Amino acid sequence: MLYYLFTYLDQAFDFPGAQVFQYISFRASATVLTSLAISLFFGKKWISFLNKKQVGETIRDLGLEGQLEKQGTPTMGGLIIIAAIVIPTLLFTKLNNTYILLMLFTTVWLGGIGFIDDYIKIFKKDKKGLPGSIKVIGQVVLGLIVAITMYFDSSVVMREKTRISTEIVQQIPEKGSTSRFDSEETRSTKTTIPFIKNNEFDYAVLLKWVGPDYQKWAFLLFIPIVILIITAVSNGANLTDGMDGLAVGTSAIIGATLGILAWVSGNIIFADYLNIMYLPDTGELTIFIFAFVGANIGFLWYNSYPAQVFMGDTGSLAIGGIIAVFAILIRKELLIPILCGIFLAESLSVILQVGYFKYTKRKLGAGKRIFKMAPLHHHYQKLGYPEPKIVLRFQIVGIFLAILTIITLKLR
Repeated sequence: MLYYLFTYLDQAFDFPGAQVFQYISFRASATVLTSLAISLFFGKKWISFLNKKQVGETIRDLGLEGQLEKQGTPTMGGLIIIAAIVIPTLLFTKLNNTYILLMLFTTVWLGGIGFIDDYIKIFKKDKKGLPGSIKVIGQVVLGLIVAITMYFDSSVVMREKTRISTEIVQQIPEKGSTSRFDSEETRSTKTTIPFIKNNEFDYAVLLKWVGPDYQKWAFLLFIPIVILIITAVSNGANLTDGMDGLAVGTSAIIGATLGILAWVSGNIIFADYLNIMYLPDTGELTIFIFAFVGANIGFLWYNSYPAQVFMGDTGSLAIGGIIAVFAILIRKELLIPILCGIFLAESLSVILQVGYFKYTKRKLGAGKRIFKMAPLHHHYQKLGYPEPKIVLRFQIVGIFLAILTIITLKLR
């Protein structure tokens, strides 16, 4: 909203300083500061409210050190994250941007599903919460909306580049100018994939066996892939949210990395320099992801060990979905196994643990375990590592994976 206000002031009255709102870098910086301020101020108020209402977490005794001390800690803190994302995004972004609208919908939709789940657990005293099938249906619906919009919306395009005119260097890349770019805008199912020539892969290629018109059927493959990615990453973030500051700190690192990827993909000069696909209008997503990073860092103030508040499913489902949808929109979803390696490891530890236990029980009559406990962070806790050390080391690994993800842009 502020973007439109200051654009009007600049055009109508030549208002001093109003033109600065045309720059993505300024709006992104203002967004992260606003997001931090909201999460810190609103967080304190919300935690006080939750304490007064005695909205505390019920802890199931798993025999973990320090676990029962967390009994009664306020939950549903994910609303702090959602507010700190949505409000700055509404203030500083172009709200007619399809990518921004999809990200806002993702945040509110998954945040709403998580809120209902937390509400049932806390106020209805039903520890099971919202049935898992309902959560999955919600994730599938989101995946359908995102995939269909990306495939059929005329504003969601990529540019097939032929050459860049020498005049482009005279333009201001932050304003998103695309003139003098000799290329063709096309709707495409291409995405970024590391370690191969050109770092590009077209999902439609997998349907070549259909016949010469295989590309028009690409949506039959594209839609299930999008649904799978959103469901997997959202649940991965949910599983990671088992220690103070673990999920939110890891998500901030992932968000910062996605911000860099969005910046270069949506900038005509950087995309050409790095020889990566240029995606018009995705530069605006940089502002959204800065709000996401600010919200997570602000929430970490209260969620770091010992936590004053838990995010609950309200936050964990939302941040996982945001990461997945954002990566899909900037065509970097195949980098998720690297970038979100912590989420992947947590999810795989649960899958392997359950699968191996069932297999050995069927074969040997007694179930055996691979890990002392799953998800993976509890395994290290059982080994005697202090919670803050586990969280910090996981985040260090997250930083390493983030750097590796960025490096893959030039590994062909």
